[in-house]
Amino acid sequence: MEINLIRPAVATLASVLVAAGSFRKKSLDLSGAIFAVVVMTVHIAVNYRFAAVLFAFFFTSSKLTKFGEERKRKVDADFKEGGQRNWIQVVSNSGIATLLVLIICTSVGTHDFCLDSKDSHLFTSLSPVRKGTNGGVTKAGLMAAAVGGSVIGLTFVLLGLFTTNCAFDIKLKQLFLIPLSALFGLCGSVVDSLLGATLQYSGFCTVRNKVVGKPGPTVKKISGLRILDNNAVNFLSILLTSLLCSVAFSYVF
Repeated sequence: MEINLIRPAVATLASVLVAAGSFRKKSLDLSGAIFAVVVMTVHIAVNYRFAAVLFAFFFTSSKLTKFGEERKRKVDADFKEGGQRNWIQVVSNSGIATLLVLIICTSVGTHDFCLDSKDSHLFTSLSPVRKGTNGGVTKAGLMAAAVGGSVIGLTFVLLGLFTTNCAFDIKLKQLFLIPLSALFGLCGSVVDSLLGATLQYSGFCTVRNKVVGKPGPTVKKISGLRILDNNAVNFLSILLTSLLCSVAFSYVF
């Protein structure tokens, strides 16, 4: 009973401290910080390795968001200082992961485990576009997605070496997770760009001299349909990538 009380307490305290720091740094607004506490508490309370993976994702994505911030301020009409993710963005980016963590918790409990499917339940065109256009990709952006995925995979594998008790061959097989994570980080970026280029509107405003996400009398359409916004694109790209990833992993592990 004592263990059951300690883990949620640690989870809540750590989540509040991290969210408060992110709020002060303007990585999250108030609503984003509140929902981030919920997301982090669930991850930490269920499994510390899940929490480490979440933090790896959170901090790498925050660093990438701040990278080139001055350039984004000039070209993006919806630019927010420091990223400032709100609750919708937090849910769009981490809601699926939180749901999967809860499903794992109800299926196999809170103990750590190796990935082993035998033992568990478990770009429309390449033409150049203006900077800030939805669906636009760069070599640096694709590389960053692959690196981010590999960092998350590496975090999961390294912690698993100390927190799991599996046969040597199964543990050795976990190393495949690192290149696979890099591959699906890249895949997620491509899916995100494809959805952004086709189902998310991009136009160039001749008055504001910036790429905007809504049509208007001074806006010349660049690409896409006005069906999804940025949050919906993020949510769908994560969902589709997660489904592809789960199928691939069931064959590899």
